Amino acid sequence: MGSVKILSKREAQRMREAGALAAETLCHVGRLLEAGMTTEDINTIVHDYTLAAGARPAPLNYKGFPKSVCTSVNHVVCHGIPGPQKLRDGDIINVDVTSVLPAVNGWFGDTSATFYIGEPSALTKHVVEVARECLELGIAVVKPGARIGDIGHAIQTYAEAKGCSVVRTYTGHGIHRIFHDSPSVPHYGRPGTGPLIRKGMCFTIEP
Repeated sequence: MGSVKILSKREAQRMREAGALAAETLCHVGRLLEAGMTTEDINTIVHDYTLAAGARPAPLNYKGFPKSVCTSVNHVVCHGIPGPQKLRDGDIINVDVTSVLPAVNGWFGDTSATFYIGEPSALTKHVVEVARECLELGIAVVKPGARIGDIGHAIQTYAEAKGCSVVRTYTGHGIHRIFHDSPSVPHYGRPGTGPLIRKGMCFTIEP
């Protein structure tokens, strides 16, 4: 990772379009999730939907990743590989979609969500809802003049107050025509630290 890219208005619009497609794809697969389907079924749905939109699935063959989407079930933190595993009632699954639009030399739209399969336990729901609330709190502090550490501080403070911890191994990241770029966006930290947030930056927040 190097210097942080600042997007022009035109480039920002291309990112919005890529992000919108990723979100549409995620919503599409989310409506189809049910107990009994396999994570490979999810991969097929995402792959076909992405190609039909004139894009390509970014994970496929990225650093050797063999599938078109990440499917992380229950205790798997992220980057789960689709396969024969069947979803069961009470499971949770994070589906992580990244679309490249257009398919050649395109822009990367990256989004994910955790879905309930049937009725998970109260503890499971608590963890998922705290993560969702952490995302909203992290987004809320993003503005020109803030610092990347402000995001992590907001997330860490809330998560720990709710009896949860923050995964430190993985972070958010800059994204544009490069899948993973500067800045790194930890989900923990101290306020007023880290890179300055500037207008035109684009990055993910992934607590």
